[in-house]
Amino acid sequence: MEKVIDCLFIGHNEMDFVEYEKNVRKMGTASGAYRDLGKNFILYNNRPYPVSETYNLFYCSGPGDSTQMKPLGMGETFSNAIAYLGTYLNRRGMTFDYVNSFTDEKDRLAEKLKQENILTIAIITTLYVAAFPILEVMDFIKTYNRTAKIVIGGPYVTTQVRTLEPEELTFLFKSIGADVYVNSSQGEAALVEIIHALKTGHPLHRVKNIYHQSGDGYAVTPFLQEDNKLSENMVNWDLFAPNAGEYVNVRTAISCPFACAFCGFPEHAGKYQPAEVAALEQELTQLDRIGTVKSVYFIDDTFNVPIKRFKDILRMIIKNRYRYRWHCNFRCQFSDREMVELMKESGCIGVFLGIESGNNQILKNMNKKASREKYLEGAALLKEYGIVTHGSFIVGFPGETEETVNDTISFIQESQLDFYRAQLWYCETITPIWREREKYKIKGSQYEWSHATMDSKTACDLVDKIFFTIRDSVWVPQYNFEFDHMVHLIHRGMSIRQVKDFLKAFYTGIRERMENPSRKEVSFEVIRQLKSALGDERPPDEGIEDAVNIVTKYQAGFTF
Repeated sequence: MEKVIDCLFIGHNEMDFVEYEKNVRKMGTASGAYRDLGKNFILYNNRPYPVSETYNLFYCSGPGDSTQMKPLGMGETFSNAIAYLGTYLNRRGMTFDYVNSFTDEKDRLAEKLKQENILTIAIITTLYVAAFPILEVMDFIKTYNRTAKIVIGGPYVTTQVRTLEPEELTFLFKSIGADVYVNSSQGEAALVEIIHALKTGHPLHRVKNIYHQSGDGYAVTPFLQEDNKLSENMVNWDLFAPNAGEYVNVRTAISCPFACAFCGFPEHAGKYQPAEVAALEQELTQLDRIGTVKSVYFIDDTFNVPIKRFKDILRMIIKNRYRYRWHCNFRCQFSDREMVELMKESGCIGVFLGIESGNNQILKNMNKKASREKYLEGAALLKEYGIVTHGSFIVGFPGETEETVNDTISFIQESQLDFYRAQLWYCETITPIWREREKYKIKGSQYEWSHATMDSKTACDLVDKIFFTIRDSVWVPQYNFEFDHMVHLIHRGMSIRQVKDFLKAFYTGIRERMENPSRKEVSFEVIRQLKSALGDERPPDEGIEDAVNIVTKYQAGFTF
């Protein structure tokens, strides 16, 4: 047996889309959840394909073929959560191992689990909103390992603790079957204490912020807010150099400096805490030294605030002449010419803009601290300097009417954003707007709700209106894709025009199905457009069998 591993981290599980679509379909095809999902896939070869799998189907290399692209997936980005937690344990004298992608690395994970030299296994839940992917990982672990204690924390657990009744929470925890659940917006200190307790034989009830198995249920320990300073815990990328790959996520701040009414993250994450520029410089220099990194995604909710700090970071990046390029989440109402010039010079490819609405009253209701006019000014500056823009919009927030949605449509048209996405407002009971539910007469939650000026069905119809109306900006499907994957396509050599043409062809396939719900297959013309956009002019039926085999192997966990 090899040396004991104190903690094995398991990265993201990109669930099989066919099964996911079936599960959401059970809610009803008229449900808000399914209507939102419906704008994320086309029908081809008797199955639904999201955009990433469509790309893999038509343009990816097979075994031994180096002339085309490798499959596109979320696992090609190195997990910031694994990098941060692994560094945190290492600095405290503990050992760790990891698989960055559960989907892509099942064979490696199985071999690691069989060794039975693992004390704890931590499942990363950063991107999960439902239990399905966690359950799949749990089944896999228990197939190969029955000795390690399984720990689950992160945003998924904290959200369940905040929203479920005690009986519902216990039922969920028992259904998943982990040994320990961490309830903390940070959680790294709790993980260290769990490992220490298991190594020394101390009882888990001394560890703060956890639910742990006790008898037929779970015992809860006292809550104590963790206060881990980010500047003191920046990622040591030397620990991950052999596997960092081409794409990495970097976090430069804890929490968010804003308090949007539709978002519960800032209240949960605590006081906004930006890392010092000098500490960030050390981390970015390590990444550049690795040599393989092409792209850094700064995943802070808002990277360009405070403004002075942001400009200092840009000047630091320019000074060091890092070889990789970057993209981020950005508030364009705070942009000025100097800022955008520095962004361009420092290697910024594009920005994700959480604009949310083109109507000033709705922006006020959302507490966005922004105006339509300032958004337009910022978007124009970004366009002038050739920085790619992707705008995100919410439809149906309290106060929304058809007139306010029309303002959003005119905003998208006037701003000429490169890409955009509009989605149904998701009513969470942990967000600030919920405290005003009496004022706005909010009833229901999640994707099924109503308020004084609208209900979720009407909002879905208005999302459809946006989808069918906008022509110049390109609709971006959200499921396992989003802005980050568009940047990856650019790094693979696709031009912005090719990316747009590809997504426009995909959009046409979605539109065909929405206009004719009985349609079971995307048209020949859409397939031609998809292949043409990616530089392949072959007839749509040529080579399809080989392509399907490639994708099937990829989904089963093979790597090329």
